[in-house]
Amino acid sequence: MTGHNDRAPGGPQARAVRADQADVDALSQVVADAFHDLAPSRWLIADPATRRKVFPGYFRLYVEHAMTHGVVQTTGDRTAAALWLPAGAGGPGPPAGYDARLRAATGRWIDRFLAFDAALDERHPSGTPHHHLALLAVRPDRQGLGTGTALLRSYHELLDSGPGAPVYLEASDLRTRRTYLRHGYTDHGPPIQLPGGPRMYPMWREGQPRAL
Repeated sequence: MTGHNDRAPGGPQARAVRADQADVDALSQVVADAFHDLAPSRWLIADPATRRKVFPGYFRLYVEHAMTHGVVQTTGDRTAAALWLPAGAGGPGPPAGYDARLRAATGRWIDRFLAFDAALDERHPSGTPHHHLALLAVRPDRQGLGTGTALLRSYHELLDSGPGAPVYLEASDLRTRRTYLRHGYTDHGPPIQLPGGPRMYPMWREGQPRAL
């Protein structure tokens, strides 16, 4: 799930740096704050106070997983996070002990979170190796300043400096989808329909290796 609301890249604090274990708590909170009001988040847990309580622990699962098996990018001021994971054949799979840890993090809302996972997993491309942008989040007070765009472009440049591996993501809404269209992504099949809830938008970016 990605939420993104940016214009042109921002200043020095928007430059991408690689996060480490010392950043897990801060970045889990950044993602929780950034995603708090998104339609899929409201579908997961309707009550805003409960979302604020549950989300930091929930997103910590993904931040830790990406730290171990992929790449977590952030900014100098730790106000954004991009979680990238290798996917497709040979990918790392879910976090270790995921079912039990998800239940511990989400409590009585576990069934809604499992339904969310199932809807996304059903549409995730298999077979073709690619990079999955699992989460891209910018703290609300930093949105619109180009921070997310800076993180996105940084990783694209890294990918395109090699063989140009493709990227897959799930955009959280139509506004976010339009942003990714401007960054070279295309729709990857029809929208993902959450049961009785909003739609999300699977998207794909082909590798764009630089000419030698």
